Amino acid sequence: MPNKLLLLFLTLILVFSTSSISQSHFSEQTIKKYFDEYGETGVFILYDLKKNKYYYHNPQYADSSLTPASTFKILNSLIGLETGLIKDENYIIPWDKVERRFPGWNEDNSLKSAFKFSTVWYYQELARRVGLDKMKYYLNESTFGNKETNGNVDKFWLDGSLTITPNEQMKFLFKFYNEELPFSKRSYEIVKNIMIAHSDSIYTIRAKTGWNDLNGKDVGWYIGYYQTRNNVYLFVNCLLTDGNRSNNFLNARKEIVYKIMDDYIINSEFKK
Repeated sequence: MPNKLLLLFLTLILVFSTSSISQSHFSEQTIKKYFDEYGETGVFILYDLKKNKYYYHNPQYADSSLTPASTFKILNSLIGLETGLIKDENYIIPWDKVERRFPGWNEDNSLKSAFKFSTVWYYQELARRVGLDKMKYYLNESTFGNKETNGNVDKFWLDGSLTITPNEQMKFLFKFYNEELPFSKRSYEIVKNIMIAHSDSIYTIRAKTGWNDLNGKDVGWYIGYYQTRNNVYLFVNCLLTDGNRSNNFLNARKEIVYKIMDDYIINSEFKK
């Protein structure tokens, strides 16, 4: 048993000492290698809350105005709860019996399941119940992107009316995490709960995907934050194509984040 423990100890030392990232040398090139591994192009922003430090990949695209797609479901959920139209995460909106391409969409959905499955029709119905005036009010008060709806209450976050940049997504996440938007503590708690994508003894990930292929060009988002016992790390990943989407595009949105964040967090919190 002592020999096994010694072997484990030496293995851990080797892993940390030969890790591909040293925090002091973490750079755009560090992030770029993961995009290259997947053959994807895009923008990545990492914000280390404790260090108040940003890391970028392709910062020249970080102010590009893009459709938020389903990342808007974070704000849409807050609005639904705050207006009282949704009681809690278990609030059901019945399926309209229209068959759609994803199985999770073809059944009654709660707020929790609609967030998990990214059920478009649920959030469109929610937006119609909220109404255009209240929706515009919360867009303005939350300073979300260009705040534009073009009068399309149930599709403005999908049809190109509402746009947001990766930098603006990061600002929104920061305000969301710090609860600086015009919503109650209860609304924040419910949305932060349904955002949990993974939780273990090391960290909790709260996040949302988004995807749009408007005008033949794909935008693939994965935004959120990792929370450990010692720190919070916010991230915005946005994959971009010229219309030639790879077979792994949707998975790559998340997998690139996981690899970057795991490396960074290991070196931030465990490598001394």
